Amino acid sequence: MSGRLGHYLASLFSPAGKLAYAQVLIEAGDTKRAFAPLTAAAAAGIPEAQFRVGRAYLDGAGVPVSREEGARWMQRAAEAGWVEAQFVLATLHLYGLGATGGTMALFSPGPEQTSARADFTQAAHWARRAAEAGSPDGQALYGYILTSGPEELRDLEQAGHYYSRSAAAGSAQGALGLGLALLARADDLQIQQQAAIELGKAAAGGLATAIYLLGVMTERGAGVPQDLAAASSLYRQAAEKGVRSGQARYGLALMQGRGVQRDLQGGETWLRKAALAGDGEAAALIGDLYAKGGDLPPNYAEAATWYGRAAEQGHAAAARALGLLYLTGAGVQRDPEEAARWFRRSAEAGDHAAGVDLANLVMGDAGAQADRLATRERFEKAASGGDLVAAFNFGVCLAEGVGVERDERKAAMWLRRAADGVVNAQYWYGRMLTEGRGVEVDLKEGRHWIARAAEAGMADAQVAYAELLLAGRGGEKDHAAALEMFERAAAAGQVNAIFAVGAMHGGGHEIPENRALAQSRFRQAAERGHAKAQLMLGRYLARGVAGETDVAAARLWLQRARAQGDSQAEAELARLGEQVSGKPETQKPGIDKPGIDKPGIDQAGVAAADRPVPQVARAASGT
Repeated sequence: MSGRLGHYLASLFSPAGKLAYAQVLIEAGDTKRAFAPLTAAAAAGIPEAQFRVGRAYLDGAGVPVSREEGARWMQRAAEAGWVEAQFVLATLHLYGLGATGGTMALFSPGPEQTSARADFTQAAHWARRAAEAGSPDGQALYGYILTSGPEELRDLEQAGHYYSRSAAAGSAQGALGLGLALLARADDLQIQQQAAIELGKAAAGGLATAIYLLGVMTERGAGVPQDLAAASSLYRQAAEKGVRSGQARYGLALMQGRGVQRDLQGGETWLRKAALAGDGEAAALIGDLYAKGGDLPPNYAEAATWYGRAAEQGHAAAARALGLLYLTGAGVQRDPEEAARWFRRSAEAGDHAAGVDLANLVMGDAGAQADRLATRERFEKAASGGDLVAAFNFGVCLAEGVGVERDERKAAMWLRRAADGVVNAQYWYGRMLTEGRGVEVDLKEGRHWIARAAEAGMADAQVAYAELLLAGRGGEKDHAAALEMFERAAAAGQVNAIFAVGAMHGGGHEIPENRALAQSRFRQAAERGHAKAQLMLGRYLARGVAGETDVAAARLWLQRARAQGDSQAEAELARLGEQVSGKPETQKPGIDKPGIDKPGIDQAGVAAADRPVPQVARAASGT
């Protein structure tokens, strides 16, 4: 008590005594009583007291929070040469009056650290004064402004100088800044190693951004030995500190079991945290999880929600995936116009595949004339510049009359040009040769081009080539080779190929008959909505062709085939005793119709094969 009493008595006579008394009260936790003598000392012109009053207003210590009053007192202390005040004032100018003082998270400002009212000129002025006065945090802050401020203030060489001074003085912020500066020019292993050392110092100082970046380097083996377990641990630490990218990467690591025990539920939880915090990549990843299923059941409605969140944040691949959902009606009401809108946004953001999807869409009745014209013009311009993919797409526009009058002769010319490097163009050009569209019929040459596309892995081309082998058109007949092609396309999910494999094993071809295998393939195709497969499965089950008789199931499959317009199914149902006038059973929702005869515009080398569920491309990238 005697010490506090002495300070109290001193406070009655001098400003310095008032400051000392206030400090005693603050140390005792009595900030409210401390504010009065502190203010008196500040009003008397003591810089330290002015700084402490400013901090009290900023922190709400013993007085209601007032950023304006805090800034006013910081200004007085800074002008009087108080270095800490200069640093805090610089941060206030940098992040606006919505920020608090202290050591700011310079390289990853949180939501409260907005730059809406940033004054970089004043921030640079006060940060430089603090830096020149020897403040490590001031040096780090000034380096940051020189690195990330307006163009007229940037000076990367000077930034590196101040970061180095700050880091040498033991500032974690300085080490982080220096590490980032080194990474920006890390064109060799030695610089990467130096960057990793500095980031390690910053991470040891508890800086979340440094922890995350060190995790990225550790995962990739850049500047440090690759260690997935250590990387996952670093991502977890960053995630727990609120770094969105860290949450996303740790969530993905848990989902994949990369460097950590696999935990689907925990992984999704972290991804959701990142997505809800505004990480578009995390939202896209969650969309992928729900769209693709796997360990989690597919849920297209949830996928649409998360793709939508990512797409609204400018994620191009997610916008395309959302467009595919609207196009197919998976998880959302089918809406071609909405699909076109998202394809357009994705294409404008640089996703080439979305431009292809948009072109596919505008080829149909749903395509607006403006979209058709714009699509054709975009492809024509790129094709004229030597882009082979665009040459293929422009050829298809000419062949189908998309945004231009149909001209099969010119279409064949462009498709031939593209065929030297685009698999789909090889297929299309081969088809035009075998059908005599825009060129003289040439079965041998057409078969040659279709075979090239088939060998490159295009499922539709494999089916077309198998049919040529089966019939001996353009070359020798070879049923065994035809079956091999059908099986390759079937393995890729091409439903017509799955049916064809069943038909070949059913007999009448130059391969061993296998009715059980035939029935299995018919069922596989029938479940995916193939009308002829539904007819054949119904026949097999009704007659016990493969050793299994199930009249009730046969009737069901025949009804489904009839609902799709297969006239032979009507006769088969009549044989089973069903009234021909009976109401046909409608197709179950969620089962696709069989694929069209020819593919739409697609990416080079990627076949537009039929699929049982919408082909939602993986939306996340670079994670």
